[in-house]
Amino acid sequence: MPATAFKVLTAQQWTDFERERVFRGAPVDIADGYIHLSTAEQLEATIEKYFAGQSGLMIAEVDLLLLGDAVRWEPARGGELFPHIYAELPIHAVVSLQRRD
Repeated sequence: MPATAFKVLTAQQWTDFERERVFRGAPVDIADGYIHLSTAEQLEATIEKYFAGQSGLMIAEVDLLLLGDAVRWEPARGGELFPHIYAELPIHAVVSLQRRD
């Protein structure tokens, strides 16, 4: 499994994350009980499916090794394994960030 994965955030979610230093999840994450992430290979399909037409997205690369046992690889879309975080995401686990307009 890869050592990093990606969380897609709206500009407002990123602003809140920076201020609070921890991300507790987007509404879908909170409803499902974990924070959804995507691998590099899954990222574009995630953006197309859930963020189509949105601008100003922030793509946070997350260090999965740092999160340890909080990360579980579980089947989702089409049976593919996706990384899910069963904890809050601390900002120090974000190793890179890119803006997507």
